[in-house]
Amino acid sequence: MAKLDVFNLSNKVVGEVELSDAVFGAEINQALLYESVRHYLAGLRRGTAATKVRGSVAGSGKKLWRQKGTGRARVGSVRSPLWRHGGTTHGPQPRDYSYKLPRKMQLGALRSALSAKLKDGAIKVINEFAIADHKSKTVASALKAIEGGRKVLLVDNSDNRNLELGSRNIEGVKLVATKDVTAYDLLNSDSIILSETAAKKLSQALAPKE
Repeated sequence: MAKLDVFNLSNKVVGEVELSDAVFGAEINQALLYESVRHYLAGLRRGTAATKVRGSVAGSGKKLWRQKGTGRARVGSVRSPLWRHGGTTHGPQPRDYSYKLPRKMQLGALRSALSAKLKDGAIKVINEFAIADHKSKTVASALKAIEGGRKVLLVDNSDNRNLELGSRNIEGVKLVATKDVTAYDLLNSDSIILSETAAKKLSQALAPKE
């Protein structure tokens, strides 16, 4: 079992927590991390790029001149893609870029990300986020005291309204529940601060089932 010190918001050690080696000491799988990040970013794509096809552009559908006898090339409509201001052929259309990633791969990527961050010394466990009020200044002071980096991921398993309101306007700080943690969020953070309950929950939930 991996053992981590538990700090309070004054950055003093107040205890110790044991976490699963299968979750926080797993082998780092670079391929899984790549697939998980690619899956997450694909889901963020809006996919709203669109061009007007022949039937979408403005213009009459009338045949401009008779088929034969004019000496000019035959043409059926001013909306032809061959003409200026005509429709676009094979242009982008709205689409959904998201796709399904197997759950086992997602869990494996989370274990790899947590293990990599712990190996880098970027994970700190706090006994609880006991924030006095909902002011951003209060949360910022607490993060400074516990030496959070420029990009901080806060993970808490409880409904902490003060922490939620106080952290949402601080640049570089993101608060997520344990069930919403992604490998992308973990890898995209300089430091990860877990509440003790959240750390135990992740250790239990992500452990491989025998």
